[in-house]
Amino acid sequence: MRLAETQLKVIAAPAETAPAKVITVRRSWQKHLLTFLMVFGPGLIVMEADNDAGAVSTYMQAGGQYGLHLLWTLIVLLPICYFVQEMVARLGIATGKGHAAMIYERFGKWWGRFSLFDLLAVNFLTLITEFAAISLALSALGVSPWISVPVSAFGLTLMVVTGSYLRWERIVIALCLMDLTWFALAYWVHPSWAAVARSTVVPTIPAGGITSSLVFLVIAIVGTTIAPWQLFFQQSCVAEKRLRFSDLKWARLDTLIGATFTVLVAGAMMLVGNFGYHHGITFEDPAQLAVALGPVAGHFVRNGVLLLMVNAAVLGTTAISLASAWAYGEVQGWEHSLHKKLWEAPGFYATCIACVGAAAAVVLIPHMPLQLVIISVQVFAGLILPSAIIFLQLLLNDHDLLGDRWVNRPWNNYINWTIIVVLFALSLLLAAQIMLPDLFA
Repeated sequence: MRLAETQLKVIAAPAETAPAKVITVRRSWQKHLLTFLMVFGPGLIVMEADNDAGAVSTYMQAGGQYGLHLLWTLIVLLPICYFVQEMVARLGIATGKGHAAMIYERFGKWWGRFSLFDLLAVNFLTLITEFAAISLALSALGVSPWISVPVSAFGLTLMVVTGSYLRWERIVIALCLMDLTWFALAYWVHPSWAAVARSTVVPTIPAGGITSSLVFLVIAIVGTTIAPWQLFFQQSCVAEKRLRFSDLKWARLDTLIGATFTVLVAGAMMLVGNFGYHHGITFEDPAQLAVALGPVAGHFVRNGVLLLMVNAAVLGTTAISLASAWAYGEVQGWEHSLHKKLWEAPGFYATCIACVGAAAAVVLIPHMPLQLVIISVQVFAGLILPSAIIFLQLLLNDHDLLGDRWVNRPWNNYINWTIIVVLFALSLLLAAQIMLPDLFA
């Protein structure tokens, strides 16, 4: 008996600009695979782009300062990453709108402006850290910041203004997959895999106990693993791709793959930092560590870390600048789509380009303490994250918005409010540490 043929419409651009491509498939598994490939992208990108310059710095500092002791934090953060971003994908499919637009619509202008200001502020500071990493890494490779930073800003602008969401998405997915090199670097430094496995599943406290620097670093890990811009970015990506509820299971799989891949890459970064820890190498930023590792681990590790820092910064910059442009464009009522040409959405593209250009300019200011900025921004992101997740939680319990089928289930709410309470507790710890520096002495 012949199997019935199924036709899938692959939408590569909006209907008004290009006709849909029709692919005929004869097997159900082919249909599922093609559907997944059409949906695939936002979940991986939003997760791996969060392994940006700040993440490289934070995770490698965690390994370089405390060895394997903080590996277990990544396992704790894995389900948190997934549950938070799954809600974002569900909300984006249900509304077809970005996160900023939904906050304005459901909570009013005051709260909308509050959330938008928080987002734009932390995003701009984070963009500074991305260009700081490009400056540090390429300076170690002999390239002047006065060349590397402007050229990177120009290249990032060209990548965005192509007038095609899918073209941009494919480029960024390729950059995400380049992070597989972190696994090769982790293998190259030959850690004790038994110790790695033990530290991953058994929480341990470093020999010095709970100190202010340990609390600061744990909050930075939380801030870099789950960032406010991710909520806005993925929801806008889902809206750009015009995903439907029939695509939700594939969007969830995309998000799970992205969360798992991101945590594994973060672990590999910690292992490279751990190599420096066991060789007594002190450093202020990953570029310094990479240079110091050269004579011990070889040029592959040295150059690999430096180039992956640049790749991480490029990923972070393109995602974060777009998150700001999408959010601001939604609120202003502008055309805000990567499917549009530059002249069709001038405000949207101008916002993106302005964010990139201004952040690049700040990094070129002489004597800027780049590593301090990088770590501090991760902490700032951790501080404003609870309020961002509260908006998301309230939206996902709005029956008028989502209907009874797609709102959060009771177990969703239990997990989410637990996450929010933990994040608030970490924020209070950080505030206490700042006001009482000797609290954890």
